[in-house]
Amino acid sequence: MADYAIGDLQGCFTEFDALLKRVNFNPSQDHLYLVGDIVARGPDSLACLERLYSMQGSVSITLGNHDLHLIACHHLNKPANPKDKLEPLFNSSKRADYIQFLQQQPLAIWLENYNMFISHAGLNPNWSVKKALKRARFAESCYQGDDAHHYFTHMYDPHPLEWLKSLSNEEKFRYIVNYFTRMRFVDHDGKLDLKNKTNTSIDTSFIPWFEHPNILKLKQQITFGHWAALEGKVEYKNIHALDTGCVWGGAMTLMELSKNKYHTESSHSFI
Repeated sequence: MADYAIGDLQGCFTEFDALLKRVNFNPSQDHLYLVGDIVARGPDSLACLERLYSMQGSVSITLGNHDLHLIACHHLNKPANPKDKLEPLFNSSKRADYIQFLQQQPLAIWLENYNMFISHAGLNPNWSVKKALKRARFAESCYQGDDAHHYFTHMYDPHPLEWLKSLSNEEKFRYIVNYFTRMRFVDHDGKLDLKNKTNTSIDTSFIPWFEHPNILKLKQQITFGHWAALEGKVEYKNIHALDTGCVWGGAMTLMELSKNKYHTESSHSFI
């Protein structure tokens, strides 16, 4: 019996399948935590979702920006971006089942046994783990509730610059989702830079979120994906960056949680 966490799949099914085989993943005994971005850009998002759906009792997913975008497109009846290569998924007879499965997944997970917080993009430096989980539950109630369609219509409105009690529920939803799924760089006050996707920032007022003083004080393990440009390289032992850019020709990374042992599978597209 083992627990694993894996980086962004982004439709890279053959690499995903190879890693599961390498560790002899057994759905009846093992559990897999995915940091999100299951779909988009890679060659076979449909196969990734089919596999996860087939073993859904043994997987937990913290939704990424691409996952939420897929769900929003489905609910708003909008076509997918051609570069996301989602046409087979959109044409699948089980599309609604797969969307519902994704939609029931959380934004963040806390694993007490491993003292570990998991989300797609990381932890807002201004939130404790407890507060982050509370914020996640609010956003989940928005995208899983009867008004989900309404919240998806407002998901891409301008990002609120700061958290205020006076924010509307739509603004709170958007604020929370952006931190959980789009965060890379923040300033000293924890405000987001939503434009820079590199591994360093020219603007010295912004730093990687995991280098913020509030994060450096934490003793919890934090596991995240989203930031392929890091190539999994983070200097802090309690911070685990699992997106190693498989869809961009890098590798897919899986971590055995009890041992902090990493397994990687190089991108098959470049073999």
